[in-house]
Amino acid sequence: MNLKELLKSCKKDDINAQKELYDHYKEVLFILCLKYSRNREEAEDILHDSFMIIFTSINKYKGKGSFEGWMKRIVINTAISSFKKASNFNILLNEQITKEVLIEEDFIETIPLQEILIAVQQLPDRYRMVFNLYEMDGYSHKQISKMLDITIGTSKSNLNRAKTILKGSLQKWSVNSKNRSYGN
Repeated sequence: MNLKELLKSCKKDDINAQKELYDHYKEVLFILCLKYSRNREEAEDILHDSFMIIFTSINKYKGKGSFEGWMKRIVINTAISSFKKASNFNILLNEQITKEVLIEEDFIETIPLQEILIAVQQLPDRYRMVFNLYEMDGYSHKQISKMLDITIGTSKSNLNRAKTILKGSLQKWSVNSKNRSYGN
């Protein structure tokens, strides 16, 4: 079934079509959920909640723009809602912005993607959200400030702090990796 037919069937609450849609998109959306969560279980919850929203609001998709992009926005918004509800989601209200932290591309390319994902997942919620929205999904600080109900300065500050923590985590991994390979 092509996407147009699949969507038409999903809009009629056809369970087989919904399963086919889920099977087709679950992996790409799950990877997105992993970026915004602390662990696999949390990512699974976000994915589940996102598909519930997708299926209940599929009639709102009018065919303008990418359907996958529409679903990704739902996943991101679901993740944001989940973190806002969590009691440990405290946005750092420090607007003091330090010199921008840069992580060299050559350095990043030497680290396995799985290790980078683990490092991102270990970021405090407030930093992980801003980091993913800005660096991974291309939102501006202005957009992030509206999404998370924070100031633009706080968004920039949280991004810098996230990069500082990530750089430290990835450098530790790199040193430990070299030590393991040398038998130390």
